[in-house]
Amino acid sequence: MRLLVTGASGLLGLNLSLVATAQGHQVTGFSHVRELRNVPFEVQQVNLIKLEAALMTIENIRPEGIVHCAALADLNLAQQQPELAHQLNSEVPGALAAAAWRWGIPFVHVSTDAVFDGQTGGYDEDDSVNPLSVYAQTKLAGEEAVRESYVDAIIARVVFFGWSLTGDRSLSEFFFNNLCMGHPIKGFTDTRFCPLYAEDLAEVLLEMLAAGLTGTYHVVSPEGLSKYEFGVRIARRFGFTSELIEPIRMQDIKRSAPRALDLTLKPDKVEDALGHPLPSINAGIDRFYQRWLDEYPQHLQSYAL
Repeated sequence: MRLLVTGASGLLGLNLSLVATAQGHQVTGFSHVRELRNVPFEVQQVNLIKLEAALMTIENIRPEGIVHCAALADLNLAQQQPELAHQLNSEVPGALAAAAWRWGIPFVHVSTDAVFDGQTGGYDEDDSVNPLSVYAQTKLAGEEAVRESYVDAIIARVVFFGWSLTGDRSLSEFFFNNLCMGHPIKGFTDTRFCPLYAEDLAEVLLEMLAAGLTGTYHVVSPEGLSKYEFGVRIARRFGFTSELIEPIRMQDIKRSAPRALDLTLKPDKVEDALGHPLPSINAGIDRFYQRWLDEYPQHLQSYAL
């Protein structure tokens, strides 16, 4: 399949582009700010905010499917620049979905677990949404724009970890980088989530695309845990001391962008659709560790200009 991946220099976009290429897809990746070198797929520098030019570029590529990973994902930056967040997280997805509908090709929109307010946790796809931050609000608006433009699009609410181009884009890298240097760090005991390892998530999204799924899905680990416990598991897997991680509460920290506390989601719908369970957090951490042994982080960072 000729596959277009937006946000190809981001944590998920880069891993997905590499996984898709390894599976035999002909991938074109869009990146805006960061340039990539020597990657095994085509890369184009495209500013998605300049929609008319971006759509012309896509039309010339003639993709057979689009996976839209690009977003303004920095919560604090989104809070400070709501107009930019709205353009990237709301307007762009709707325009891309509308174009995919016109061209008659499948469209996967990557959304977030943060569309919920975190008051209860254990959310399924039919539960009421209530995003707290500008980032989350604009991501929800992006979902709505995609649904309005392309009823058969896939909307995947996700949360993930893994190795990135810069080595500092994920919570797992934050714990790894500090623990391996013996730096004391803090871990939140009152924030819960269900992260998937990025390459696992990439494989599931491509499987959903191949299966012709449509609609909204929670594509997350079947297990939920606190971010403190996540850090402890990272420490144990790598043989670091978990005593470096101080348990604290998010509720006690003042932050510029509000955060939901319990963002555990249920992946039952996508598991039923695909006919198998999604990978566990421990399986993802094992794969994260094995990729470190394989020098995958250095491999990714060699792509950075």
